[in-house]
Amino acid sequence: MCGLLLAGCASTSRESIAANDPLEPMNRSMFAFNEKFDRYVELPIAGFYLLWMPKPLSRGLENFLGNLDLPVVFANDVLQGEANRAGQALGRFTLNTTIGIGGLFDVASRHGLPYHHADFGQTLSVYGVAEGPFLVLPIVGPEPPRDLAGDVFDLAIDPLTYLPTGAPFYMRVGVTSGVRIASPFGTNARNVVLRQELQKSSLDPYVTMRSVYRQLRAAQISGGYPADEDETGK
Repeated sequence: MCGLLLAGCASTSRESIAANDPLEPMNRSMFAFNEKFDRYVELPIAGFYLLWMPKPLSRGLENFLGNLDLPVVFANDVLQGEANRAGQALGRFTLNTTIGIGGLFDVASRHGLPYHHADFGQTLSVYGVAEGPFLVLPIVGPEPPRDLAGDVFDLAIDPLTYLPTGAPFYMRVGVTSGVRIASPFGTNARNVVLRQELQKSSLDPYVTMRSVYRQLRAAQISGGYPADEDETGK
């Protein structure tokens, strides 16, 4: 990894500097790996999920995973000073966990409490922390330093990380990381297909991915990002 970082810095072009992407050679390698992972692993899973899984089952899974994310959403709403949104997140979690049977049913949306997203990367942005140089990680996708630090913090405050108490800590962290990457899984599955189509029509899929990711992330941070969509670049 250190060698790749040094090689990336040594071959930085003016275009990469202008795009705040000094690690572009390494990022392109990671992007190429992720494309293959999408094509041979995620795309078949996404196709099965979207075309063959019964809708009630897939909707229940999406609701359940989305509900698991709400304690982290609530904590970041509080840290961002968003009292109303924090109240909505808490009310949604309470309703769906109890009446919604652990989050399998989205009762809260029918009572005026729709899902919204909040993470510590957003929180850092609210406090003036810059994105940092563009970075692409294997499988995870675009993850600039601010968002990477935010994901680590979100993982640390996620109650799921500490349950069940008898399991080894590394195993709990792995499960929680998987849930956070897959939540809501249905949206990720749809976006695998969208990414494939986007890359087919682009002269430089990497540059397109970088641009789309930054646009969507900026909109998400500003509060204008749809709650039921994921970051297409990932």
